[in-house]
Amino acid sequence: MEKTWRWFGRTDRITLDALRQIGIQGIVTALHHIPNGQIWSLEEIENLKSFIENSGLRWSVVESLPVSEAIKYGGDDRDILIDNYITSLENLGRAGVKTVCYNFMPVIDWIRTDLRHPLPDGTNTLYFDIVRFAYFDINILKRPNASKDYSPEVLEKVERLSHTITTVEKNNLIDTIIVKTQGFINGNIKEGDNAPVSLFRKLLSKYDGISREQLRSNMKYFLERIMPVCNRYGIKMCVHPDDPPRAVLGLPRIVTDAEDLQWIIDAVDDPHNGITFCAGSLSSGSQNDVPALARRFAHRTHFIHLRSTDILSNGNFIEASHLEGRGHLIQLVRIFEKQNPELPMRVDHGKLMLDDMDKGYNPGYSFHGRMLALGQMEGVIAVVKDEIKNKLI
Repeated sequence: MEKTWRWFGRTDRITLDALRQIGIQGIVTALHHIPNGQIWSLEEIENLKSFIENSGLRWSVVESLPVSEAIKYGGDDRDILIDNYITSLENLGRAGVKTVCYNFMPVIDWIRTDLRHPLPDGTNTLYFDIVRFAYFDINILKRPNASKDYSPEVLEKVERLSHTITTVEKNNLIDTIIVKTQGFINGNIKEGDNAPVSLFRKLLSKYDGISREQLRSNMKYFLERIMPVCNRYGIKMCVHPDDPPRAVLGLPRIVTDAEDLQWIIDAVDDPHNGITFCAGSLSSGSQNDVPALARRFAHRTHFIHLRSTDILSNGNFIEASHLEGRGHLIQLVRIFEKQNPELPMRVDHGKLMLDDMDKGYNPGYSFHGRMLALGQMEGVIAVVKDEIKNKLI
């Protein structure tokens, strides 16, 4: 596997020189300063590509060229936005950047309720608490009929929480769910926006009446439109699974399990239409056998995110060690190294540890935490390569 790293451009506190020193080969990045829906010019792409190459690395994967909300819900301007997307893909193809990770999640990219959940060893990690999320949904967002989406047990705990939760905790939930996990990745809401809850409600309202079937139809339309340019330039599109892979906030979710992944591949059956195999997102869904998914979809996987989660007995989930958890990353390395050893891979959602704590890194993207995970995965990859070489597997 090609060892890659998600890097947030010239303003990233982690330098390309540092990444080269820890063994990174490829960079995963995007033109984060360009608003959603606008064209990525060839000049902008080549400028960033040259900057990366001058540091002895290569721009391996675009993560991401965002799919505008109007494309997802089928707004009046979706064809204009798709035309812009196609032009950006053409420019990426001309520049030789040919793997594009994207998602088709309505409104919100990923959800956690705690960005600094303490662990016994003194480190911190990301965490999803179903009760606190339900409290946010019912009592802060005040989504109509939200309580129908939760079990009686969760609703009882939400009621108890409503008597003890502080104003600071409420504000932290808003900041974590709406802003912190979205704003740094071309999100719809960014740091400093006024009234984020109101803005969030307006975004959700765009999907009123949009069913799972309609969202699928809109995704198929998008893929059919972009596949000709992908074929012309050899661009591999790889959709990221929903995170978490379950229904949230009344929104349709269509990249959650084996049936969804198969539908996407079959809907536009082109080798350039593929998957970002995010073991962390998939493992946070109890319905998913992650190694089985890897074996089934390795032939259409274009990019791999190696991370793992554990689902707790109360329905919460937490980032696991890269050597443990439901992601079964050791098994995944064996599967992908045998079937496609040239795939780009990046570790994901490292812990906050050592002096990561006060550096202001984007959530999930610490330096030392990811470096530890990279070292663990590098060791696993070396062992698996030796197993393959000596025909032990």
